[in-house]
Amino acid sequence: MQTVYEAVGGYEGLLKLAAAWHARVLEDELVSHAFSHGYHPEHTERLAAYWAEALGGPQRYTEEYGDENTVVRLHSGNGPHKDMDRRAIICFDQALVDVGLATNDQLRQVLHDYFFLGHNHHDGRISRFRQRRARRSPNPALVLGRSCRP
Repeated sequence: MQTVYEAVGGYEGLLKLAAAWHARVLEDELVSHAFSHGYHPEHTERLAAYWAEALGGPQRYTEEYGDENTVVRLHSGNGPHKDMDRRAIICFDQALVDVGLATNDQLRQVLHDYFFLGHNHHDGRISRFRQRRARRSPNPALVLGRSCRP
């Protein structure tokens, strides 16, 4: 079986995806608000490293920048923003097309589900999913050929 990290082309593939997503959200009138007060100059590289680690790649994000708790803290405290989340997911799905990752339906669905879950972390179902996922090996969300749905 192939990890999602391998299927997307490793870190370089995720860097292209992160750049495409970031470009799209900066162009979106609603989602761009999240970046209106500035962002780290290496946001795209950090995002790619985060996704890489989550999708079966090396632990570069944890080693260099922080862990899952760091990411949650960075993105918390802004209240609910369902419309922004929905638009961010649409931008992600469009970025998959931009970088050629939407041609494999299974890979596209796994990536969409991963991103969707990350933008709906306040939902109790997601917490239960992450708890189950943490107990499994290998992680079904990281391996193509298995479902990552909760």
